Amino acid sequence: MYTPPPFKSDRAASLAFADARGFGLACAWDGKKPVASSLPFYLTSDNDGTPRALFHVARHNPLVKLADGTTSWLLAVNGADTYVSPDWYVSPDQVPTWLYQAVHLTGPVRKLSDDELADQIDTLSAKFEGRLLPKKPWLSSKMTAGRLEAMKKAIVGMVMTVEEIEGSFKLNQHKSDADYTALNQALASQGDADARAIAGLMRAARPLAFAAVAVQDNQTMTPERSV
Repeated sequence: MYTPPPFKSDRAASLAFADARGFGLACAWDGKKPVASSLPFYLTSDNDGTPRALFHVARHNPLVKLADGTTSWLLAVNGADTYVSPDWYVSPDQVPTWLYQAVHLTGPVRKLSDDELADQIDTLSAKFEGRLLPKKPWLSSKMTAGRLEAMKKAIVGMVMTVEEIEGSFKLNQHKSDADYTALNQALASQGDADARAIAGLMRAARPLAFAAVAVQDNQTMTPERSV
Protein backbone atom coordinates (compact mmCIF):
# COMPACT_ATOMS: atom_id res chain seq x y z
CA MET A 1 0.00 0.00 0.00
CA TYR A 2 1.32 3.43 -0.93
CA THR A 3 0.87 5.67 2.12
CA PRO A 4 2.24 9.23 2.35
CA PRO A 5 3.63 9.83 5.87
CA PRO A 6 0.85 12.23 7.02
CA PHE A 7 -1.77 9.55 6.42
CA LYS A 8 0.04 6.50 7.79
CA SER A 9 -1.84 4.71 10.56
CA ASP A 10 0.05 2.89 13.31
CA ARG A 11 -0.27 -0.85 13.91
CA ALA A 12 -2.69 -0.64 16.83
CA ALA A 13 -5.03 1.82 15.11
CA SER A 14 -4.96 -0.21 11.88
CA LEU A 15 -5.85 -3.45 13.65
CA ALA A 16 -8.58 -1.75 15.68
CA PHE A 17 -10.07 -0.32 12.49
CA ALA A 18 -9.98 -3.67 10.68
CA ASP A 19 -11.50 -5.46 13.66
CA ALA A 20 -14.29 -2.89 13.99
CA ARG A 21 -15.14 -3.09 10.31
CA GLY A 22 -15.06 -6.89 10.13
CA PHE A 23 -15.63 -6.95 6.37
CA GLY A 24 -13.07 -6.90 3.59
CA LEU A 25 -11.87 -8.14 0.23
CA ALA A 26 -9.70 -11.28 0.35
CA CYS A 27 -7.36 -11.42 -2.65
CA ALA A 28 -5.00 -14.16 -3.86
CA TRP A 29 -3.03 -14.95 -7.03
CA ASP A 30 -3.76 -18.13 -8.97
CA GLY A 31 -0.64 -17.89 -11.15
CA LYS A 32 -2.38 -16.06 -13.98
CA LYS A 33 -4.75 -13.55 -12.45
CA PRO A 34 -5.94 -12.22 -9.09
CA VAL A 35 -8.87 -13.96 -7.39
CA ALA A 36 -10.94 -12.10 -4.80
CA SER A 37 -14.04 -12.39 -2.63
CA SER A 38 -15.76 -9.93 -0.29
CA LEU A 39 -16.35 -11.51 3.10
CA PRO A 40 -16.86 -10.93 6.84
CA PHE A 41 -14.06 -11.84 9.24
CA TYR A 42 -12.89 -11.44 12.81
CA LEU A 43 -9.46 -10.95 14.31
CA THR A 44 -7.76 -12.87 17.08
CA SER A 45 -4.12 -13.55 17.94
CA ASP A 46 -1.72 -16.39 18.63
CA ASN A 47 0.00 -16.80 21.99
CA ASP A 48 2.94 -14.77 20.71
CA GLY A 49 0.65 -11.89 19.73
CA THR A 50 0.65 -12.54 15.98
CA PRO A 51 -2.71 -11.37 14.59
CA ARG A 52 -4.94 -13.83 12.79
CA ALA A 53 -7.94 -13.14 10.55
CA LEU A 54 -10.57 -15.88 10.36
CA PHE A 55 -13.27 -16.21 7.71
CA HIS A 56 -14.95 -18.75 5.45
CA VAL A 57 -15.92 -19.03 1.78
CA ALA A 58 -18.17 -21.27 -0.30
CA ARG A 59 -16.59 -24.66 -0.96
CA HIS A 60 -16.59 -24.05 -4.73
CA ASN A 61 -14.93 -20.65 -4.40
CA PRO A 62 -11.64 -20.61 -6.41
CA LEU A 63 -9.89 -19.23 -3.31
CA VAL A 64 -10.17 -22.63 -1.62
CA LYS A 65 -7.50 -24.17 -3.86
CA LEU A 66 -5.16 -21.25 -3.15
CA ALA A 67 -5.14 -21.60 0.65
CA ASP A 68 -1.90 -23.57 0.82
CA GLY A 69 -0.67 -22.14 4.11
CA THR A 70 2.40 -20.65 2.41
CA THR A 71 1.39 -18.16 -0.26
CA SER A 72 0.54 -14.65 0.96
CA TRP A 73 -2.93 -13.21 0.47
CA LEU A 74 -4.20 -9.67 0.88
CA LEU A 75 -7.21 -8.78 3.00
CA ALA A 76 -8.22 -5.21 2.10
CA VAL A 77 -10.51 -3.44 4.57
CA ASN A 78 -12.13 -0.14 3.62
CA GLY A 79 -14.17 2.33 5.63
CA ALA A 80 -16.03 5.50 4.74
CA ASP A 81 -14.81 7.49 1.74
CA THR A 82 -15.81 10.75 0.09
CA TYR A 83 -14.99 13.17 -2.72
CA VAL A 84 -13.56 16.59 -1.89
CA SER A 85 -14.22 19.63 -4.08
CA PRO A 86 -11.46 22.27 -4.36
CA ASP A 87 -14.15 24.92 -3.82
CA TRP A 88 -14.48 23.89 -0.19
CA TYR A 89 -11.02 25.12 0.84
CA VAL A 90 -10.15 28.60 2.00
CA SER A 91 -6.82 28.61 0.14
CA PRO A 92 -6.75 29.01 -3.67
CA ASP A 93 -5.19 26.64 -6.23
CA GLN A 94 -6.46 23.44 -4.67
CA VAL A 95 -7.29 20.24 -6.57
CA PRO A 96 -10.01 17.58 -6.22
CA THR A 97 -9.16 14.64 -4.00
CA TRP A 98 -10.71 11.71 -2.15
CA LEU A 99 -10.61 11.04 1.59
CA TYR A 100 -10.83 7.52 3.01
CA GLN A 101 -9.71 4.95 5.54
CA ALA A 102 -8.15 1.68 4.41
CA VAL A 103 -6.12 -1.13 5.98
CA HIS A 104 -4.32 -3.97 4.22
CA LEU A 105 -3.53 -7.20 6.05
CA THR A 106 -1.11 -9.59 4.35
CA GLY A 107 -0.07 -13.15 5.15
CA PRO A 108 -0.41 -16.84 4.31
CA VAL A 109 -3.81 -18.54 4.55
CA ARG A 110 -4.59 -22.13 5.48
CA LYS A 111 -7.81 -24.11 5.71
CA LEU A 112 -9.44 -24.75 9.10
CA SER A 113 -10.26 -28.17 10.49
CA ASP A 114 -13.90 -29.15 11.06
CA ASP A 115 -13.64 -28.31 14.76
CA GLU A 116 -11.99 -24.97 13.99
CA LEU A 117 -14.72 -24.19 11.45
CA ALA A 118 -17.46 -24.80 14.01
CA ASP A 119 -15.79 -22.34 16.38
CA GLN A 120 -15.25 -19.85 13.53
CA ILE A 121 -18.96 -19.88 12.62
CA ASP A 122 -20.06 -19.25 16.21
CA THR A 123 -17.43 -16.58 16.88
CA LEU A 124 -18.15 -14.73 13.64
CA SER A 125 -21.92 -14.68 14.18
CA ALA A 126 -21.45 -13.61 17.82
CA LYS A 127 -19.32 -10.66 16.65
CA PHE A 128 -22.09 -9.21 14.53
CA GLU A 129 -25.08 -10.39 16.57
CA GLY A 130 -23.56 -8.46 19.47
CA ARG A 131 -24.14 -5.26 17.53
CA LEU A 132 -27.87 -5.89 17.46
CA LEU A 133 -28.47 -5.84 21.21
CA PRO A 134 -30.93 -5.91 22.91
CA LYS A 135 -31.96 -8.47 20.28
CA LYS A 136 -31.34 -11.98 21.59
CA PRO A 137 -28.30 -13.28 19.66
CA TRP A 138 -28.73 -15.94 17.01
CA LEU A 139 -26.88 -19.17 17.82
CA SER A 140 -26.00 -22.06 15.53
CA SER A 141 -27.63 -24.34 18.11
CA LYS A 142 -30.99 -22.98 16.90
CA MET A 143 -30.50 -24.96 13.68
CA THR A 144 -31.36 -28.63 13.34
CA ALA A 145 -28.27 -30.85 13.44
CA GLY A 146 -28.80 -32.02 9.86
CA ARG A 147 -29.18 -28.53 8.46
CA LEU A 148 -26.15 -27.24 10.37
CA GLU A 149 -23.95 -30.08 9.10
CA ALA A 150 -25.13 -29.50 5.53
CA MET A 151 -24.30 -25.83 5.83
CA LYS A 152 -20.83 -26.58 7.22
CA LYS A 153 -20.12 -28.95 4.35
CA ALA A 154 -20.93 -26.17 1.89
CA ILE A 155 -18.21 -23.84 3.21
CA VAL A 156 -14.49 -23.92 3.96
CA GLY A 157 -13.05 -22.09 6.94
CA MET A 158 -9.76 -20.25 6.59
CA VAL A 159 -7.28 -18.37 8.74
CA MET A 160 -4.71 -15.79 7.70
CA THR A 161 -1.57 -15.38 9.77
CA VAL A 162 -1.12 -11.63 9.49
CA GLU A 163 2.51 -10.85 8.76
CA GLU A 164 2.12 -7.28 7.51
CA ILE A 165 -0.25 -4.50 8.54
CA GLU A 166 -0.58 -1.32 6.47
CA GLY A 167 -3.00 1.50 7.16
CA SER A 168 -3.83 4.72 5.35
CA PHE A 169 -6.24 7.17 6.98
CA LYS A 170 -6.35 10.03 4.50
CA LEU A 171 -8.20 12.83 6.30
CA ASN A 172 -6.23 15.77 4.87
CA GLN A 173 -4.10 15.95 8.01
CA HIS A 174 -1.48 17.98 6.10
CA LYS A 175 -3.77 20.94 5.44
CA SER A 176 -3.78 24.19 7.41
CA ASP A 177 -6.25 24.64 10.26
CA ALA A 178 -8.30 27.06 8.14
CA ASP A 179 -8.55 24.68 5.17
CA TYR A 180 -9.07 21.66 7.39
CA THR A 181 -11.98 23.15 9.32
CA ALA A 182 -13.56 24.70 6.21
CA LEU A 183 -13.50 21.31 4.49
CA ASN A 184 -14.88 19.66 7.60
CA GLN A 185 -17.83 22.06 7.63
CA ALA A 186 -18.56 21.39 3.95
CA LEU A 187 -18.46 17.61 4.39
CA ALA A 188 -20.62 17.73 7.52
CA SER A 189 -23.33 19.52 5.52
CA GLN A 190 -23.49 16.91 2.74
CA GLY A 191 -26.40 14.53 2.38
CA ASP A 192 -24.06 11.58 1.85
CA ALA A 193 -23.57 9.51 5.02
CA ASP A 194 -19.92 8.73 4.16
CA ALA A 195 -19.11 12.43 3.80
CA ARG A 196 -20.56 13.11 7.24
CA ALA A 197 -18.68 10.13 8.67
CA ILE A 198 -15.40 11.46 7.30
CA ALA A 199 -16.22 14.87 8.79
CA GLY A 200 -16.62 13.24 12.19
CA LEU A 201 -13.30 11.43 11.84
CA MET A 202 -11.57 14.67 10.88
CA ARG A 203 -12.90 16.49 13.92
CA ALA A 204 -11.79 13.63 16.19
CA ALA A 205 -8.33 13.52 14.58
CA ARG A 206 -7.53 17.23 15.00
CA PRO A 207 -9.69 18.77 17.75
CA LEU A 208 -7.11 21.50 18.36
CA ALA A 209 -7.59 22.78 14.81
CA PHE A 210 -11.19 23.64 15.56
CA ALA A 211 -10.24 25.24 18.86
CA ALA A 212 -7.58 27.36 17.12
CA VAL A 213 -10.00 28.55 14.46
CA ALA A 214 -12.61 29.38 17.12
CA VAL A 215 -10.05 31.53 18.95
CA GLN A 216 -9.10 33.32 15.73
CA ASP A 217 -12.75 33.99 14.94
CA ASN A 218 -13.30 35.46 18.40
CA GLN A 219 -10.25 37.67 18.04
CA THR A 220 -11.42 39.10 14.71
CA MET A 221 -14.91 39.92 15.95
CA THR A 222 -15.49 43.57 16.80
CA PRO A 223 -17.03 43.82 20.25
CA GLU A 224 -20.28 45.74 20.50
CA ARG A 225 -20.12 49.05 22.34
CA SER A 226 -22.75 49.86 24.85
CA VAL A 227 -24.53 53.21 24.45
